Amino acid sequence: MVFENRGSVALISVHGDPAVEFGCEEAGGQNVYVRRVGEELADRGWTVDMFTRQSSPDQPEIVEHQPGCRTIRLTAGPKAFINRNQLFGYLPEFLTAFRQYQADNSIIYPLVHTNYWLSAWIGLQLKQSQVTRLVHNNHSLGAVKYQSSKTIPLIARTRLEIEKKCVETSDCIIATSPQEVEHIRSLVSTNGNIEIIPCGTDTQRFQATDQQSARQKLEISQASHLILYVGRFDPRKGIETLVRAVANPQVQRHQNVNLMIVGGSRSERKDNQEKNRIEAIVKQLGLQDRVTFAGQISHEFLPDYYAASDICVVPSLYEPFGLVPIEAMACGTPVIASAVGGLKYTVIDGETGLLVPPQQDEKLASAIDHLISNPARRQTMGRAGHQRVLAHFSWKGVANQLDQLYTTQLNHLYREFFPENSAS
Repeated sequence: MVFENRGSVALISVHGDPAVEFGCEEAGGQNVYVRRVGEELADRGWTVDMFTRQSSPDQPEIVEHQPGCRTIRLTAGPKAFINRNQLFGYLPEFLTAFRQYQADNSIIYPLVHTNYWLSAWIGLQLKQSQVTRLVHNNHSLGAVKYQSSKTIPLIARTRLEIEKKCVETSDCIIATSPQEVEHIRSLVSTNGNIEIIPCGTDTQRFQATDQQSARQKLEISQASHLILYVGRFDPRKGIETLVRAVANPQVQRHQNVNLMIVGGSRSERKDNQEKNRIEAIVKQLGLQDRVTFAGQISHEFLPDYYAASDICVVPSLYEPFGLVPIEAMACGTPVIASAVGGLKYTVIDGETGLLVPPQQDEKLASAIDHLISNPARRQTMGRAGHQRVLAHFSWKGVANQLDQLYTTQLNHLYREFFPENSAS
């Protein structure tokens, strides 16, 4: 299908580069979200420029993904990796570079879609100085994150102030789940416009396949009770809770129980400390023969790991949405997840998987034991999860909802500045 030109949009993701390969520094769900949304919207006729910060002198300034969709890297501070908690001081430079890009290319983006609170600061400045509709995704909320953090960064107060201002002054906040709406309203502000549009997954790549074939491909024993974790090494991801649950007698009473931990950045600059800590716990618990650290896996092969697994566990302390559960469910694998944030939306307790309280390894062990002991229930949950993803969480469906939202926002802009041409 050929779509008419829908308009131009700037997708801003300061720290989450949509052009980097998954698993690199600061590469996670946000990068995937921005990249896939940009590509799908370009397929629908939008001209999508995705702006991020250049973090290496070897990176090209512009990456063309497909007609109508590209990543544009702006200089803001040194061309080197900088942790997101240290990026705020470079935002004025990013803003100047963005404005210069608009001037050099004779364009004012009528629609700006920001991602994460750092990008929100950019969007708020733009909204004050030019004719623009501002749409924003939080991806995570400081007010929720800091509740479960042992250490609060110095930038926390600034972040909370910006998130509140963004909720109250953006033209639309996109929440990925009803739980995120509840958190925004109870912890951030009762004002502002919020729409629920979930994240998505590639249902062509992540789809239900035969477990036996997947295990043969990955050289995994057919007799194994395989538990899978996919994600970064970060204390907030709850990997320690999962490791201790696997060591629990409720789980160890089963033969051939194995945990595979997939993830981690290639350079390990950011997550090496947490990985070392988890490896030490594994050794302390005597699980060296039961736990495999598979490292960073290409997205091309990740579906095989989901399909080969009996259970995918998402033990996070908090997740505003979480792509891993829907990737696993798309592959027909039941999920055990923490009953927090958007995980309570993506995983239906007792139907597509099980929800357990975070940081409680005894209850997580009970849930794992239950599913290992009931293969028929695992299969039923796997089928239900697959159908749920097809119905609610495809990228095409997400892009269709964003397309409608963008169109509505541009119509508001048109009526605001050209009322004489608006229909009565």
